[in-house]
Amino acid sequence: MTPQENLIQRLKNQQGLIGIVGLGYVGLPLMLRYNSIGFKVLGIDINEKKVADLNAGVSDIEHIPNVKIKEAVQSGFQASTDFSRVSECDALILCVPTPLNKYREPDLSYVINTMNSLKPYLRAGQVISLESTTYPGTTEEELLPRVEEGGLKVGENIFLVYSPEREDPGNPDFETRTIPKVIGGHTPSCLEAGIALYEQAIDEVVSVSSTKAAEMTKLLENIHRAVNIGLVNEMKIVADRMGIDIFEVIDAAATKPFGFTAYYPGPGLGGHCIPIDPFYLTWKAREYGLHTRFIELSGEVNKAMPEYVMNKLMDGLNNSGKAVKGSKVLVLGIAYKKNVDDMRESPSVEVMELIRAKGAAVAYSDPHVPVFPKMRAHTFDLNSVALTAESLASYDAVVLTTNHDGFDYDLIKQHAKLIIDTRGIYRDPAAHIIKA
Repeated sequence: MTPQENLIQRLKNQQGLIGIVGLGYVGLPLMLRYNSIGFKVLGIDINEKKVADLNAGVSDIEHIPNVKIKEAVQSGFQASTDFSRVSECDALILCVPTPLNKYREPDLSYVINTMNSLKPYLRAGQVISLESTTYPGTTEEELLPRVEEGGLKVGENIFLVYSPEREDPGNPDFETRTIPKVIGGHTPSCLEAGIALYEQAIDEVVSVSSTKAAEMTKLLENIHRAVNIGLVNEMKIVADRMGIDIFEVIDAAATKPFGFTAYYPGPGLGGHCIPIDPFYLTWKAREYGLHTRFIELSGEVNKAMPEYVMNKLMDGLNNSGKAVKGSKVLVLGIAYKKNVDDMRESPSVEVMELIRAKGAAVAYSDPHVPVFPKMRAHTFDLNSVALTAESLASYDAVVLTTNHDGFDYDLIKQHAKLIIDTRGIYRDPAAHIIKA
């Protein structure tokens, strides 16, 4: 039996050990899915506290309850910081961050450092899947040579695929199992091994011709959203100048049963994908002498939204006879999207930075983020403010940046002196509400 045949048989019989490297918003749901269908799963992460918490049955992600982690541990899941245990695994799924550096260039250090930590312990008969979003060519250019460095041959005795993550935290309509999985292999035998890995856990596996095609697929999905959100953010500014409610217009346009998809404006782009991933393609395209004008223009529009919100706040305070400097401003919602605790690239924090820079005293309220977390680029020593009639009335303005379902919008409307609404929550005109 060939290494590929043995691997596929072990995966189909659920005898293979699944190794998941990176136990965050992507890796943890994937672990739970494989665990739930009977696979033994080993999680590897460099964060010692995260590993200790998971082994104790404690989740650090709000929408994944502790009870699910406890059940996984009881049925065999283990987390570890020991990369030497990689040799035990039949499959290795890499779910590590791929941020941008300060020059908006791809930072592959997490991927490269992870592969360098794995490669001494790779063995024949394994399949390696990269799920981190990246530019086309990463799997071939960065992973392939490192996998083969010790004498293994990809496509013959070890197998390499790319399968982009498609998690949407907080979305009740989809889960890991029901989101179709795109996969591309370095060789046809790699693709077969990758399909055997994922078809056990995912309802629909969609194969493409190469790892590059799979990498480009993920970028197209996110660029599509970034460009359309940039378009609707620009439309918001035009509509506002004309005295038109853009949310009313979008809702009306969305009644068209073909040819239109509703995208809604906001204070900017947040999350680990949409603000970052398009620039991976922009960077790579330069290697081919190409200039990605749509991507860069939408990035400029979306990046300017926090400033737009700040200008609306200044106008509102000015109309009340107040300066920003010395005012008290409450930001409502600092997660990047509603009903989650995910702070990555949140435009709300950009708005907070701008408010603070203008000399106002800034505070926040977010039922999903009780304490402002440590972030690479932002430092606020703050706790979430409880929303009461008294607390709302004590601020000169509130800026609604993330529309959590947990907010009492009637209470906010009744007691806030000034509301800057970036999410279209308040459709009826009111003297103290400014759409932004």
